[in-house]
Amino acid sequence: MGINHWPAQQRPRERLIADGARSLSNAELLAVFLRVGVQGMDAVQLGDNLLKHFGSINALFNASLAEFSGLHGLGPAKFAQLQAVMELAQRAIGEQLQAGHALGSPEAVKLYLRMKMSQQTHESFVVLFLDVKNRLIACEEMFRGTLTHTSVYPREVVKAALKHNAAGLMLAHNHPSGTPEPSESDLLLTRALVQALALVDVRILDHFVVAGPQVHSFAEHGQI
Repeated sequence: MGINHWPAQQRPRERLIADGARSLSNAELLAVFLRVGVQGMDAVQLGDNLLKHFGSINALFNASLAEFSGLHGLGPAKFAQLQAVMELAQRAIGEQLQAGHALGSPEAVKLYLRMKMSQQTHESFVVLFLDVKNRLIACEEMFRGTLTHTSVYPREVVKAALKHNAAGLMLAHNHPSGTPEPSESDLLLTRALVQALALVDVRILDHFVVAGPQVHSFAEHGQI
């Protein structure tokens, strides 16, 4: 039986409108997005099937077109819609960091970085440039490497900080196939960048390591 035949108070869309999105399960939220199910499966069941197939919301959101379209009832149109939702959410968090105080929103920073980096298969080094009030000016991927190594040049980070007239920076890189614990080379790199940026009076406020859904903060662990 399709969702349209359910009592109104049980339908995901009506419940979302009445009680807010937080009242819905992950499968029900996906049902609102999907709108319709497939033969023998309503939209909630299809949403639940998606979550079980990919294993997590993050994995679903970061699936390739081929992986997404490989499931019955899904295709390029739904894939494009899902990517648009993801990008809008990331931009909304970015606006929050631009308007507010990044240091006062550590969970927002972590969420932003998880959405941006958690499912990347390559190692990436990202810099968040902050103004004197610690609001986000820009976020740039400055270096990209293999799964095991990224070459990071302090002089390039200094040049970018001066270009953005940044007062402070937050650094982030990912461990695509590892844990969020920083390596010794991560610690040495951070110290080198702190010293290089200090010469132009720019502070490094934190360095994050993203590994899937986990984010390690150097500042929270007294490593910076």
